[in-house]
Amino acid sequence: MFKAGFVNIIGNPNVGKSSLLNALLGEKLCITSPKVQTTRHRIKAFYTTESMQIIFSDTPGILNPKYKLQELMKEAIDEALEDADILLYLTSVDEKPEIPDIIKNIKIPIILVINKIDILKNQEELELLVKQWKNLLPEAKVVAISALYQFNLKTILDIIEELLPIHPPYFNTEDISDRNIRFFVSEFIREKIFYLYKQEIPYSTEVIIDNFLEEENITKIFATIYVLRESQKGIIIGEKGKAIKELGTEARKEIEKFLNTKIYLELKVKTLKNWRNDLKWLKRLGYIQK
Repeated sequence: MFKAGFVNIIGNPNVGKSSLLNALLGEKLCITSPKVQTTRHRIKAFYTTESMQIIFSDTPGILNPKYKLQELMKEAIDEALEDADILLYLTSVDEKPEIPDIIKNIKIPIILVINKIDILKNQEELELLVKQWKNLLPEAKVVAISALYQFNLKTILDIIEELLPIHPPYFNTEDISDRNIRFFVSEFIREKIFYLYKQEIPYSTEVIIDNFLEEENITKIFATIYVLRESQKGIIIGEKGKAIKELGTEARKEIEKFLNTKIYLELKVKTLKNWRNDLKWLKRLGYIQK
């Protein structure tokens, strides 16, 4: 009896959605950073065993859109909710217990996961938090975890398997995602931008892989970083190219770990005004699938 289904992970920014998914999968597919709205795309990741296939959807954090890109990010959340067999709502111990509007009328099973319990002072604090959430969502299954320390993650997988419908695998059992290698490479570059640059820079940038050349002993990758304004281009490059060199070094290390091969990475920077509201460019960047 094989089970398979779609599990959508949603939550507010900074609760650790992508970190949780990476921990559940046992490898890094989704980029993370301390900054909010690091995740922009809906990413499907597959967890397959002999008895089940879970199709996880990691979506952007819940947000109030300010420009077209964010409108499309919100649409990705709505679309994932329509597909889902199970909703995994991730909160954390530093969030006030309250039900977001987006899940108030959800009819599918809900798993309420409380993350970051490692920062609590005592068991009584956790018990109070669990009680508050159970009062708000009495039908939900509540699980307390630490994604950072990979504590109690198996409980989540066990509950999901219990709730999944009987169904053959939706995807090839050898696949780990519906995204291609170029997508993940661009995401790893963008992740390092979030770590290395401040203020608006990470939210003003996008990355496109121009060429991906697999040779016998090395893979050569050529990528362009697009920014909104000419002044941001100078910040990305830095004095005498120091900043972009550091960016390239850090991104290359991450890509080498992911691809398990030696990488040559070349980055350039271009200005693309108003790309976050340009439908043509947003489609090219993969935010519009239709």
